[in-house]
Amino acid sequence: MGDILSQSEIDALLKQLNSGEYDANELQDSAEKKVTVYDFARPAKFSKDHLRTLVNIFEHYGRLLSTNLPGYLRKNVQVEVMNSEAVIYSEFMNALSNPVLLGVVNFSPLKGNIIIEWGSQLGFAIVDRMLGGAGTTLDITREFSEIELAIIERIFANCVNLLREPWKNVLSIEPRLERMETNTQFAQFISPSEMIAIVSISIKIGEVEGLMTVCLPYITLEPIMDKLNTRFWFSTLSDKDPSYEIALEGMLKKTAIPVVTELGRSTISVNDFVNLQKGDIIKLNTKIDDELDVYVGNIKKFKALPGSASDKYAVRVTSIIREE
Repeated sequence: MGDILSQSEIDALLKQLNSGEYDANELQDSAEKKVTVYDFARPAKFSKDHLRTLVNIFEHYGRLLSTNLPGYLRKNVQVEVMNSEAVIYSEFMNALSNPVLLGVVNFSPLKGNIIIEWGSQLGFAIVDRMLGGAGTTLDITREFSEIELAIIERIFANCVNLLREPWKNVLSIEPRLERMETNTQFAQFISPSEMIAIVSISIKIGEVEGLMTVCLPYITLEPIMDKLNTRFWFSTLSDKDPSYEIALEGMLKKTAIPVVTELGRSTISVNDFVNLQKGDIIKLNTKIDDELDVYVGNIKKFKALPGSASDKYAVRVTSIIREE
């Protein structure tokens, strides 16, 4: 915003105009016209709103990765969406170096494919972890072996399947990993001058950190570009589906949880522990008529008395502990 003139400055300016010291027409003609530069080689097909919506979608995807990958890797996984930008396809390919992990993903029912690129350090860390290692990466640069690619492809396919849920508010998709490439020369499936949206995601597996880059061509997303806006995104999020809540409640009721009753505790020496034989008696700190603690997971939830039912040991719940 320009500077605001005071009343005295306005009066002085009017006085100079009336005296002829300033010509109003000359002042109007001398004003510079603002011209916006437009690059026809890189047309702006992705607006800022489109890119913000893609960030929202992949933030949801990142949360799914951080909860599902630890189930395979048995290691803490942190995922964070870094940024999104629109570039031409040749710039994306020129930034890659061999060897590289490129997953060509069919984005059915949309025509065309998208590309998901993993840093090689992530690939080596996953292989090391899946084969029983600590999940470290290699300090040297080399090609992936056939066995390593088979292991990575299995994890990659599971990550691709997770794309369904984040995109369902825009379109019900059936993503499928078509193939994996380690050479950028075999991933030229669109024109080098075609506009693409890139979403950069940081993935940290234990102490190893790498980058996942998702390449989304405009020609693939063109049929749903009108839905890639924040207004449409949040309007679909606000709609509550009662059938989803019922299904979620049903799945929670079927979830298996460990229930453990603690008969009592005792302290013995290591020597006594080593020499324990069948028939030996360990004295506990509880009596026969004492109530026992019942744990659900690691939370004490009930008090109970020991007994038997149908020739099996059992407990009868006597009270419920409401506070955790």
